[in-house]
Amino acid sequence: MLGKHRLGIYEKALSPVSDWGRSLNRAKELGFDFLEISIDESDGRLSRLYWTHGQRNALKKAIMDEGLPISSMCLSAHRRFPLGSADAAVERKAMEIMERAVDFAAELGIRIIQLAAYDVYYEPSTKDTAARYGENLAKAARIAEKNSVMLANEIMDTPFMNSITKHLAYEQRINSPWLKVYPDLGNLTAWGNDVCAEIKKGMGSIVQVHLKDTLPVTADFPGQFRDLPFGEGCVDFGKCFSCLEAGGYSGAYLMEMWHNPDGDELSDILAAKKYLSDVFAKAVEEGEP
Repeated sequence: MLGKHRLGIYEKALSPVSDWGRSLNRAKELGFDFLEISIDESDGRLSRLYWTHGQRNALKKAIMDEGLPISSMCLSAHRRFPLGSADAAVERKAMEIMERAVDFAAELGIRIIQLAAYDVYYEPSTKDTAARYGENLAKAARIAEKNSVMLANEIMDTPFMNSITKHLAYEQRINSPWLKVYPDLGNLTAWGNDVCAEIKKGMGSIVQVHLKDTLPVTADFPGQFRDLPFGEGCVDFGKCFSCLEAGGYSGAYLMEMWHNPDGDELSDILAAKKYLSDVFAKAVEEGEP
C-alpha cells in the first residue's frame, strides 16, 4: 500500500522469468498489491495476446495460487503498430491488437488497459495520422464498452499526448465512460506542465497513476523518460501526491521501473518503494500544496 492506496509494480521491474507464479510471488513478497502486465512491441510479449485458453488458464491459476492480481495492462504494442498509421496493414494490425487485448483483459480479470497514446511513432505525425488515431480510438472505446474493460490513455513521452488537457479533448469527443486517463507523473512533469493544474482538470477521469522520475525536455535536451532513480529527476512527488489527495483521488498507484541486470533487484525496488512511501507520508501530513 501507499498510504490508503493500492500500490502495484510493473512487470518489467522484476527479473524476466517464464514462471508467472514466481513473478507474482516476488511482487507479493516485496509488499505490492498487484502486478501490471506488459504487452509491448516485442514478438514475445505480443504473442501473449494469441495464447490458447490453456495458457491463459495457467496464468489465472498462478494468480489464484499466489493471491496477487494482475489488475492492469501496459499495452505499448501500439508504438510498433499505431492506431493512426498511414499504412492500412499496420492500422488493421493495431485494431486486431486492441480487440485481442480487451478480450485478454476480460478473461484474466484485468480492469485497466493503459494505452500508449501515440498517433504514430516510427513514421511522421500528420493531421491525417491524428485524425485516424481519433477515429480508431473511438472504435477501441466501443470494443471496451462491450466487455466492461477500462481503456486509459497514458500521458506520453512525445508531444502528441503530453498533457491531461490533450487527452480530455479526445475523451469529451468520444464520450465513453470506458475511456479515461492514466497519467504518468514523470512524463507529465518533463514537458513543463503545471502538474497540479493538470491533475485538477482531469481529476474525474484519472483511473490510475504511474510513478516514475524523469529529466525535463528543454530546447537542447530531449528529456529522459526512463531508467532514472526516484529522487534524481524533476518530479515533485510530494506536490503531486498533495494535489491528488486534495482532489479526493482514491485509486491505485503503479511503480514503474525497469530491471537492471547489473543491479540489486531487491535493494533497488525496496529503496524506491521506501522513497515514495516516505514522500507520500510527508505530503499527507503537510496537507494541501
